Amino acid sequence: MGNSAVPPIHVVGVGLDGAAGLSPASLQHIDAATVLVGSDRQLSYFPHHSGERWPLETMLAWLQSPASSPHGTALVNATDASPRIVVLASGDPLFFGVGRLLLQHLPPEQLIFHPHLSAVQMAFSRIKCPWQDAEVISVHGRSPDNLMAALRQGNPKLAVLTDNVITPAAIAQMLLSLDLGDRYRLWVCESLGNDQERVQCYQAADLAQERHCHPLNVVILQRSNHLLPPAPPIVGIDDCQFASFPDRPGLMTKKPVRLVALGQLQLQNHHVLWDIGAGTGSVSVEMARLCPQSQIYAIEKSAAGASLIRENAARFDVSNIVLIPGYAPDCLTKLPTPHRIFVGGSGGNLTEILEIAQARLHSGGVLVAALATLDNLAIATQWLKGRSPAAAAGWNHQFLQVQLTYSVPVGPLTRFTPINPVTLLSLRRN
Repeated sequence: MGNSAVPPIHVVGVGLDGAAGLSPASLQHIDAATVLVGSDRQLSYFPHHSGERWPLETMLAWLQSPASSPHGTALVNATDASPRIVVLASGDPLFFGVGRLLLQHLPPEQLIFHPHLSAVQMAFSRIKCPWQDAEVISVHGRSPDNLMAALRQGNPKLAVLTDNVITPAAIAQMLLSLDLGDRYRLWVCESLGNDQERVQCYQAADLAQERHCHPLNVVILQRSNHLLPPAPPIVGIDDCQFASFPDRPGLMTKKPVRLVALGQLQLQNHHVLWDIGAGTGSVSVEMARLCPQSQIYAIEKSAAGASLIRENAARFDVSNIVLIPGYAPDCLTKLPTPHRIFVGGSGGNLTEILEIAQARLHSGGVLVAALATLDNLAIATQWLKGRSPAAAAGWNHQFLQVQLTYSVPVGPLTRFTPINPVTLLSLRRN
């Protein structure tokens, strides 16, 4: 296709309004084409075109094996009388479109692109939302893994190009299965640009009920950081109900691990509880609600975390959490003697924190440390082995590894996806 006499291939983006939405220049290229390439829908916009009409599959077959195609042979050996080819594409050909495939087989100088508005541009314009900070993900014929990863990261603004498997309802089911149903609202933008256009906003629980959507749709997910939780359960608050770090919404002790840790702590009322590396305060809030007569000291080094602890304490109407801004173990020395200690984060000071806990913990007290990395597991194991017989006397310890998987929908099917394993070290002072 390197013959300079071969006319360039024009790749023209078309919307659902067909020829009516094209510029005069694009229409002129289409009128001059001797070969018009596109899907059945795109070709139907030009019923009276006088040139050859190729299905897109014919073009793709020629690209993959030009020598075996009579059309390809004619093009390669073309002279000034070469066919003039126009390829019709959806929206912007270089935005999850056929343009990428054409560039894999043809030199860039042989192609001229004429983009139309993309469906994503139109979707954001319909909901009147700036989208320069949005992440666009296509699940059209692709695995949903990238979408699931973006949802777990809490990306604030997502646009999803769907297909007939990962439908809007399937995306809503995915949100619910990831315990994120209340964190996002979903805009379903259907058939943008023609008389069947429909744009509606949903909560995940409503959209998850299977309903018919036009097959040409875009789903916009907007995260809300101002959700008021419904009446929370006695224990086991959903992760999505906590205010969390905007850039790291998954950075908290997850509900299943939190429940196991709370059980290992064997909480009682009228106790002093330390939550070291409290992060968002999710464990502190659960302890405060379970033990309203206990005093919880939430130790957190980051200003963002301290702000979240205050917000979550107010959100769940608990008044028995005392925020201690600062680094452990330095800020632990002046705190009241604890009956229970939870270590959610150690800031690289795990050994020192364990030493303080060993010295300060009440008789009959319990420490539970959540160890999410092999490094901290190795440090804790080494610390246990390195204690003197006198220091180790009167203590019992146990490791419990929590390895869990969630079911998640994949279109009409279901599969399991794991969460990171966490090892809980429990120490009891007899």
